[in-house]
Amino acid sequence: MGHSGHAGHGADHVARFRRLFWIMLVLAVPVVGLNEMFAQVIGYRLPDAAWVPWISPLLGTVIYLWGGWPFLTGAISEIRARKPGMMLLIGLAITVAFVASWGASSGLLSHELNFWWELALLVVIMLAGHWIEMRSLAQTTSALDSLAALLPDEAEKVVGDDIVKVAPADLAVGDIVIVRPGSAVPADGRIVDGSASMDESMVTGESKTVRRDKG
Repeated sequence: MGHSGHAGHGADHVARFRRLFWIMLVLAVPVVGLNEMFAQVIGYRLPDAAWVPWISPLLGTVIYLWGGWPFLTGAISEIRARKPGMMLLIGLAITVAFVASWGASSGLLSHELNFWWELALLVVIMLAGHWIEMRSLAQTTSALDSLAALLPDEAEKVVGDDIVKVAPADLAVGDIVIVRPGSAVPADGRIVDGSASMDESMVTGESKTVRRDKG
């Protein structure tokens, strides 16, 4: 139950960052496209309209507050925990770019401090990186959950003339366990008596039962 909960939590994070990435990518396109320097490099003229200079500040603010929210909240958490990390660095970078860009757009700062398109691309790139990271973590967690599901809950350990049920993790080198026909093998070892068809998927990865004899 606990493993499935973690898997679902990871899947939610992957879906969240994937959705956020694509939305921010769409919003970043006009921010970059309406940048004067970018237009000069590509070789096209920007529309001569009063609303053009305000597209980047408006969309850039949405990108900062919405797309940058995971990094801003992460930065605050790292500050409170007094453990600065990557989230704090990203949060500071996008915040400095946001404040400087608004200062440039409002005329309070030099026009050279207009970083709207850099801010937009930085958020998009960071979201893409975290999406890939979360997807990798989710896949790893899913693989570990699948592997853990193959391990039997109990092993029948022989103690003198008695049979005691113990957790596979409690087995030690030299212990003798009973593996019944068709049951899963709780640990690696060798057969000391008898023969049977056993499920060795946890040990070998083979899904079919395998006939094993003494030795």
